[in-house]
Amino acid sequence: MTKHMPDIACQPHSIPQPKLNWVGMSGIELPILINSAHSPIRLSSTTQAYVNLVDPTSKGIHMSRLYLLLDQMATEQTLTPARVKTILEKFVSSHELLSDQAFVEFRFDYYERRSSLLSSNAGWKHYPATLRGELNQGQFHCEISLEVPYSSTCPCSAALSRQLIQQAFETQFKAQASLDYEQVFNWLGTPEGICATPHSQRSYAQVKLAITDHDDLDFSRWISLIENSLQTPVQAAVKREDEQEFARLNASNLMFCEDAARRLQTTLNAEPHLTDFWVRVNHLESLHPHDAVAIVTKGIDKGYIAEPNLMGLFHR
Repeated sequence: MTKHMPDIACQPHSIPQPKLNWVGMSGIELPILINSAHSPIRLSSTTQAYVNLVDPTSKGIHMSRLYLLLDQMATEQTLTPARVKTILEKFVSSHELLSDQAFVEFRFDYYERRSSLLSSNAGWKHYPATLRGELNQGQFHCEISLEVPYSSTCPCSAALSRQLIQQAFETQFKAQASLDYEQVFNWLGTPEGICATPHSQRSYAQVKLAITDHDDLDFSRWISLIENSLQTPVQAAVKREDEQEFARLNASNLMFCEDAARRLQTTLNAEPHLTDFWVRVNHLESLHPHDAVAIVTKGIDKGYIAEPNLMGLFHR
């Protein structure tokens, strides 16, 4: 025999109450399926889910419905933008007359094996990633975020280092009437020959991309696009030939944070189906105790402010 249990949440307010922008849950632990370069992979995510509350007499939403829908729809099938849209539609339909907007966010670490620069090795690299979706009165907006590490070498520091090397060369060989090739060659291979090195640092590109429900969720492609644009990806498995190539790439791609941001802006602007993006590059300075940062969006000429969520949502 089923015992009757009171449901206070279903009892309406006697006096109309203000509407609420978002009500829901954060910190939900969900195992999700995400497409990788070869096949779907199971990843642990931290998820949050919300609907708005527009009924002035209702005490609240049905949070268990949001959780159960996530459990049914986000863990057993591969997440795609189209799948996210369906989840949001179910959020709203499960709250008929209560809500007409919905939001969901999945945060996870995307892991992928990336090849070494020259050797035949490969190693695992992880990229913090986010998949977000919002449904606002039938209008669907979707966004993916990626954080991609790379190396940046300061152009100013490189120029100052070259000057010191020139001065050391002048001190060593100025008094000689003629230069001996082998002597110069050997000197360049000594610590005195390279008496200064430019400062470089691990850096991070935080990239948000607006996508549609018709797009594939191809994290591997976006990672490659970002790393190929910057040209100095950090390495997992490294032999000496890889480290030497890494040094060559850094010397060939000297970058202020402004340079890195402009490279990514040019690369992403060339993507014909990308309607919007937001990029922040962070150079974790080895010279300074603070970071160097540059931010750019696709709509910079439209007067957009820099630090938004693409969908205009508040930071959570």
